[in-house]
Amino acid sequence: MVGNYPVVTLCGSTRFRDQFYQAQKKLTLAGKIVISVGLYGHSGDEEVWEGMDEGTKTRTKEMLDDMHKRKIDMADGIYVINVGGYIGESTRSEIAYAKSHGKTVEYLEPIE
Repeated sequence: MVGNYPVVTLCGSTRFRDQFYQAQKKLTLAGKIVISVGLYGHSGDEEVWEGMDEGTKTRTKEMLDDMHKRKIDMADGIYVINVGGYIGESTRSEIAYAKSHGKTVEYLEPIE
């Protein structure tokens, strides 16, 4: 918590850009400080990867994954953008990380 405001980090596939924006607005209006992704590599920010050799691309993806875990460290919990129930490998690892560090986990859509 920062002041009286819980902090939440958004997690999920960046292909769901619109749902990330909607969740950010909804959670902010609910009185939460929202930490989100820095770019949408699967839906609109493809130019980030243009001209990168495979080694640089791999290191950049590893850095972004690690950076997102640091964002989880800063939060009280995570909010998973699981449109249509979709949770990819990277998001699964973020959920496991959050749970192992005592963070709350909420979902956009109910999980089975």
